[in-house]
Amino acid sequence: MDSSAEKNSTFHFKQVIVLRTDLNMSCGKAIAQACHASISASERAREKKPSWWRMWMNEGQRKIILKVKSKRELLEKEKEARNAGIPLALISDMGLTELPPGTVTALGIGPAPEETINKITGNLPLY
Repeated sequence: MDSSAEKNSTFHFKQVIVLRTDLNMSCGKAIAQACHASISASERAREKKPSWWRMWMNEGQRKIILKVKSKRELLEKEKEARNAGIPLALISDMGLTELPPGTVTALGIGPAPEETINKITGNLPLY
């Protein structure tokens, strides 16, 4: 890849969606929960960190989907992101299909600067 192509593919902002694997959600359910997390966190960023949101939109809205094994792990990541001042959205299911009402399923973090998010989620595996 030449330097101009590398420059065009460099991202400075991203959004991370974290899903719980212990719930054994179907593929469709997991995708729906990830979408809820992405849109909700994006709206919070647009309100609270508009410059981050604009940069992320202009770069192509990079999203990374990661996983945790439990509600406890998800809530730990929520706390870390909140303490870092990153816009976020914790998603609880309405209970209309696979899960009981109020089940915490996903966490949307950002968009935010990549290095800021990496400090919180850099140790999590891809979904």
